[in-house]
Amino acid sequence: MPTSSSHPAHRGPTEVGPGDARYEALRRGFNQRWIATPDYVVVAAGTRDVVAALDTYLARHPSRRRRVTVRSGGHCYEDFVCGADVAVIIDVSGMNGVSYDPEMEAYCVEAGAGNWETASQLYRHHGLAVPGGSCYSVGAGGHVSGGGFGLLSRLHGLTVDHLYAVEVVTVRDLTHAEVTVARADSPEPALRDLWWAHTGGGGGNFGVVTRYWFRGLPEPPAQVLLKTLAWDWRIFEKRPEKFTDLVRRYGQFFEAERTGDGPGFQREHDYRDLFTLLKLNNHAAGKVGLVLQLDGTRDDSAERLRLFLDWLAPEGDYPPTPLDVQMGEHPPLAALHIPTRLPWLTATQNLNDSGPSRCGKYKSAYHTANFTERQLKVIHDRLTNRSYTNDQALLQVDSYGGRINDVDPSATAVPQRSSVLKLQYQTYWTWGKDANHDGVFDYQDAQADPAIAAPHLAWIRDFYRDMYQETGGVPVVATDGERQPPSTTDGCYVNYPDADLSDPALNPPGVGQPWHTLYYGANYPRLQRTKAHWDPRDVFRHRQSVRLPGTPD
Repeated sequence: MPTSSSHPAHRGPTEVGPGDARYEALRRGFNQRWIATPDYVVVAAGTRDVVAALDTYLARHPSRRRRVTVRSGGHCYEDFVCGADVAVIIDVSGMNGVSYDPEMEAYCVEAGAGNWETASQLYRHHGLAVPGGSCYSVGAGGHVSGGGFGLLSRLHGLTVDHLYAVEVVTVRDLTHAEVTVARADSPEPALRDLWWAHTGGGGGNFGVVTRYWFRGLPEPPAQVLLKTLAWDWRIFEKRPEKFTDLVRRYGQFFEAERTGDGPGFQREHDYRDLFTLLKLNNHAAGKVGLVLQLDGTRDDSAERLRLFLDWLAPEGDYPPTPLDVQMGEHPPLAALHIPTRLPWLTATQNLNDSGPSRCGKYKSAYHTANFTERQLKVIHDRLTNRSYTNDQALLQVDSYGGRINDVDPSATAVPQRSSVLKLQYQTYWTWGKDANHDGVFDYQDAQADPAIAAPHLAWIRDFYRDMYQETGGVPVVATDGERQPPSTTDGCYVNYPDADLSDPALNPPGVGQPWHTLYYGANYPRLQRTKAHWDPRDVFRHRQSVRLPGTPD
């Protein structure tokens, strides 16, 4: 099964340790909550560097008490990569090639390639696109292995719906690492399982991904139609029902795609090309916002956009304003207040932002139906509660469904194939005080004073618990006959990891559902079998890594 790497030999990987000027930057990711103190960070230039780095780690850390982790773009929300128990971080961000591989008859994307590198190189050279995320600096290594999702996904499916093969450096015994290429059509079942595990099984579970290959990639629309708008919170202050009506109609539209009982214009037109992000911001932001993208090559795009917005938020009742404030990870986008037709690549660049470096906490949920009336009230009440004022706290509601839901839940490791909305709860903050009295703000202040993060964590946890009160405080995966009334949620997105899901104080056993059910549903046993074959010594692990069969959650 193991194959040799195609990367040429060179002097070996670079180790960056304490005392090196680069160490401070390389021991952290994008979320400034998590800053590790590894012995060193390996800067890998190719697959052979990854093999050498793992061999060295195994030799230097025979007990494996302290972990080895891997980083491609550095956007892991939790401490799975930059944790306190990490000995070595393998940084593959320099492995960022994007090319056509004639031997594989597939398009190769190295694990360190960011979303923008992947999009720009595939499109410029081949006219194709991976239907992935819009945050430019997210790396392929984690993004793809967790499923991959973005503005083209309703039209063309998830990223992994086009994944043909993956190259993974695995450790099957404790003497050495080896390189394996697993294809969707590999003759050996264990190789097909390894490929399948990287179609949504999440990063840091089975080995170090170094390359992906894709087949059947779509051509994106030559042009897209973009529109952004915002509504002032003041129009909802005296009439909160206007807020809940807006959110209800938004959810109703995407649920109706499945049920067929939407407004007449929706039944007359195909809206699979419509992707939307509804930004339900904390009242302190002053506005809630909406970002929309449609296929701009269709003659009816402008009319379809008008029909949707007239139905969703008639201007007489909801006076639109420019989206001119930061909303989560998106910067002000006021220039797009007037519907704007742009080449797809240019539009992608317009929306390609990661937001500023700061601390953050995130939660996610898939919804298979519209919000309940109680949930609508919870959303309004939590966003307007005057005891929590943070203009960078929000609930983002993405449109889902379309081509994504044409795939069987077991075809990839992503089981959520019947949802119509995808929710991301977000709150951001900076340290805000000089808690250790050294004259500056930095991560050491948060270590000195946990109260800096406390109100933000309390707000998002309380919001989430209240939203899913009937199902134990989490968005449970629907199973036949398990609950009455049936659940209208379908778990959580593994690429938006939430360590609270495995905390018994926040998700008590027997009350909601285990974290692995929320992420993987019925696909978890196959992931465990794959783990047992390819990482039987549990070298690659974190707080929510796939467990070996028979081990505790």
